[in-house]
Amino acid sequence: MHQPTPLLELRGISKTFPGVKALDNVQLSLYPGRVTALIGENGAGKSTLVKTMTGIYQADAGDILFDGCRVHLSSPEDARALGVTAIHQETVLFDELSVTENIFAGHYLKKPKTGALDWKRMHERAREILLDIEAPIDPKTRLKQLSIGQRHMVAIARALSFDARVVILDEPTAALSHHEIEELYEIVERLKAQGCAIMFISHKFDEIFRIADYFTVFRDGQYIGQGGIEEVSEEELVRMMVGRTVDQVFPKSEVDVGAVVLSVKNLSHPTEFDNISFDLRRGEILGFYGLVGAGRTELMQALFGVSKQITGEVRLKGKLLKVSSPAEAISEGIVYVPEERQAQGTILELPIFQNIGLPQLSTINSSGILSTKAEYEVADRYATRLRVKAPTWHEKVENLSGGNQQKVVIAKWLATKPEVIILDEPTKGIDIGSKAAVHEFMSELVQEGLAVIMVSSELPEVMGMSDRIVVMHEGLSVAELNRADFSAEAIVSAATGGGH
Repeated sequence: MHQPTPLLELRGISKTFPGVKALDNVQLSLYPGRVTALIGENGAGKSTLVKTMTGIYQADAGDILFDGCRVHLSSPEDARALGVTAIHQETVLFDELSVTENIFAGHYLKKPKTGALDWKRMHERAREILLDIEAPIDPKTRLKQLSIGQRHMVAIARALSFDARVVILDEPTAALSHHEIEELYEIVERLKAQGCAIMFISHKFDEIFRIADYFTVFRDGQYIGQGGIEEVSEEELVRMMVGRTVDQVFPKSEVDVGAVVLSVKNLSHPTEFDNISFDLRRGEILGFYGLVGAGRTELMQALFGVSKQITGEVRLKGKLLKVSSPAEAISEGIVYVPEERQAQGTILELPIFQNIGLPQLSTINSSGILSTKAEYEVADRYATRLRVKAPTWHEKVENLSGGNQQKVVIAKWLATKPEVIILDEPTKGIDIGSKAAVHEFMSELVQEGLAVIMVSSELPEVMGMSDRIVVMHEGLSVAELNRADFSAEAIVSAATGGGH
């Protein structure tokens, strides 16, 4: 592949925070009309690099070159003026504002003579950008009326409203359905055709091999290597990322499955799922697979007492449960690790030890007086066991990588000593090394006699870790397979409504 001249080039970039060298003499080149995948585990330095490229951070050492000329990005405005823009997994948008207001927030178009906001031109420009990315959304619609996928399209439109020349896509597919991911690929192709240089960050190798022309690998804040994507295999990329071969990404241990712990019969909800029945046994990992909208998460939230209007029967160790709140579910021994760990699983501003102790404040502090020491001891036991990487348990959860945030959520629930733990997309958005650690830990849980339900959209994960798989499609349980009968074709066929 003929390598063009880089549009944006980073040379010898270093960035240190107190006690942490986030970037150590790294390099990266982005080419016009090409996609470069930046690959690395959580904590490899990818987010710090993105913030350096978009003017949020300034490097301690090294050079940034744009079109061959050295530039200094002292603020996000400097980066935007060059046409450097980022689309994040968790873009902050404003629910109460219109689509147009979200797209132009912070850089409104004004009338030349009066300086008044030019709403007519902004609505027209918003409509143009949205049509350009094939998102037929009315610019005057309030954001809160849109689906997650449509909001993502608004975030992309916002990024493109800056006349982008360099587009950074940071985990852009995490919240998207299969159909929306295909639309995103088409947008990327159009941006390439316009000569944009694109950086793509993803943990999903199928996406990287589908979309990227080049790759660059970071590990522990250091540059490891780069090259053309067709010159490298997935195994080689994994080895570069983690410094070792991960032969056992799915360390499934053999466990003698015991008696039924949880029995669900004809569980139904008026709009989300209907007539779901299954048994969960001690020492078993029961996988739930299905496409976005299949009703898996809604079913799990019903078991955890979040959803109302539920009919059917749930028994825990033979006892009939009427769970009407999460507090009741926790006291009965059912806990739920949600998919949206930042919004629902943690309080980001609180330290690790307080997050882990949170569900048990009344147990730990039985006298009614807060005992920080007792909370810390509980957190220390479980955070150590889950190998949470942090300088101290006083560290705020918001400062941890995605993988370590997930471990804190799991530690919080394990500390309650549950009978059943529900893991909803337990490795969403975390790297291959952290995934292996979570999977290893799941195997330890079932060896200790816990019963585990795992909801996952990743076929290799659900096949690699489950003893049985329940497949859901449009709110119905359409198949149940034992491990010996697992086949990717049968599972995907059932999930997409094949034979129904």
